[in-house]
Amino acid sequence: MTGREKYNAPMKIALVQTRTPATQAAALAHVLPLVREAAAGGARLIVTPEGTNILQKHRETLLPQLTSLSDDPVVNGLREAASDLGVWIDIGSALVLREDGKVANRQVLIDPHGAIAATYDKLHMFDVDLPTGETARESETYEPGDRAVVADVDGTRLGLTICYDLRFPALHRALAMAGATVLTIPAAFTRPTGEAHWEVLMRARAIETGSYVLAAAQGGFHEDGRGTWGRSLVVEPWGQVIAKLDHDEPGVLLADLDPAAPSKARAAIPVLTNARAFTGP
Repeated sequence: MTGREKYNAPMKIALVQTRTPATQAAALAHVLPLVREAAAGGARLIVTPEGTNILQKHRETLLPQLTSLSDDPVVNGLREAASDLGVWIDIGSALVLREDGKVANRQVLIDPHGAIAATYDKLHMFDVDLPTGETARESETYEPGDRAVVADVDGTRLGLTICYDLRFPALHRALAMAGATVLTIPAAFTRPTGEAHWEVLMRARAIETGSYVLAAAQGGFHEDGRGTWGRSLVVEPWGQVIAKLDHDEPGVLLADLDPAAPSKARAAIPVLTNARAFTGP
């Protein structure tokens, strides 16, 4: 296959849906068989969810377990797997220590040689006071990133975002304007917000950017007591869901991405080029 044929051929991708445990050793044992299953199904790019390396909502238990990106056992285990299997692996996010000692929620793209090709730190922190009296303060644990990231996978441009980023259309538009035709939005969505907003927002981001959306999810009830929505899905640039796990159990979802679909959608609905600057209100 020539380089031109390679870039014009459909790309088989896989989303891995996990129920990540509360330690890295258990997390690696959980995700590796699913990654191998995805590769055996022919996937060239495998995307895992947010928090692939550990899920633990209690800071006092989580923080002592975290390491730097280079020392994280799940990241290193998946780097070895990418090299052994000859595939791209996009770790939806790993919770790791930054160089300054703060914590990052970091997406990690690994190439088929096991090298880290790109990283992205989650930009938007979910900080909220609910009418029920419940509060959430992601910013108390994680340091937000400060840059958007587009990366190349075999000639396909990926725009990297994580979970709560989904609710900020301007970020995804900026990624599309920078050349991304596939948006990765790995997540650990709560069950109430997942039921209400998960699919409709994923479809909206695909429609308004004319991009594929790859949404690998955490699912089910975890060791730390949280419940996540699951329902990993792939949306094509016209907004149709072309593959979906209609449950919250661990599993693998395969799909083929047509490299011509984004340009067709963008030509039919040219919102990226028709947008105009305005003043006010």
